[in-house]
Amino acid sequence: MSQNLKLNKQNAIAFYKMSYMGQPSQAIEKYVGAEYIQHNPAVKNGKSGFISYFEQMLKEYPDKKIEFVRALAEGDQVALHTHQTWPGNDEYVTMDFFRFDDHGKIVEHWDSIQQIPDKTECGNTMY
Repeated sequence: MSQNLKLNKQNAIAFYKMSYMGQPSQAIEKYVGAEYIQHNPAVKNGKSGFISYFEQMLKEYPDKKIEFVRALAEGDQVALHTHQTWPGNDEYVTMDFFRFDDHGKIVEHWDSIQQIPDKTECGNTMY
């Protein structure tokens, strides 16, 4: 089965948004395949580890916000570039990578996060 790149991008964004805003169980049920391989060292592997992490995040940081800056898809993978604002106006740039199975379900995740500095040597934004 070939990948539907447009649908995979839409589903990666919907999955991330639903999880981030406090519905990780529903996100897993709707968008994740038979397995879920996690590469973030702060999150336990598998579906239950993902759910626990995002449920705890909601309790600790209920007022966080996310903006999706761009989404790119190639083959069976989608990359998301986001801007996150956390309580105290801490801002982060994140990059998340998702691998999809042949049924259009997410089965693997990698990410990278960096706090946005007040100024940069290059004078450019991180977006």
